[in-house]
Amino acid sequence: MADVFWAALALVLIFEGLLPFLSPGGWRRMFGEMLKMRDGQIRFFGLISLISGCLLWWWIT
Repeated sequence: MADVFWAALALVLIFEGLLPFLSPGGWRRMFGEMLKMRDGQIRFFGLISLISGCLLWWWIT
């Protein structure tokens, strides 16, 4: 079980690092736009991400 956790963490870090590595200017602009969003909008995207992750986890296990 610990191996799966570390593998998942490694994938998260890989995906999180792709955009800043490939396009630092685009990442900076995107982050700047995110800072302009209201809390409710950020929470909505967080909720969608959580639900998507849970559904994907349920589907693959």
